[in-house]
Amino acid sequence: MITINQNKATEITKDAIRAYRKPLLEALDVDYTRATEVGADTSHIIVAKQTLRDMTATADGKNVDELKTIVDGLSAVADAVGA
Repeated sequence: MITINQNKATEITKDAIRAYRKPLLEALDVDYTRATEVGADTSHIIVAKQTLRDMTATADGKNVDELKTIVDGLSAVADAVGA
């Protein structure tokens, strides 16, 4: 019988989320700096960055099938925040 460690599965999912969002956050940091330099509106960038930061919380309290769905849907979330 295979036993799944739920806490470990959650942490693995959070690590996958962190790895996926890292380059997206870096790109948004560049966009934010450029927008600030020219005095452009940065509110959409701030919202996108916060959305990416909040992604790890989606793994909390989920079962293994839901965690797999989260990992499989990472690119869809990135598209939704415009990154």
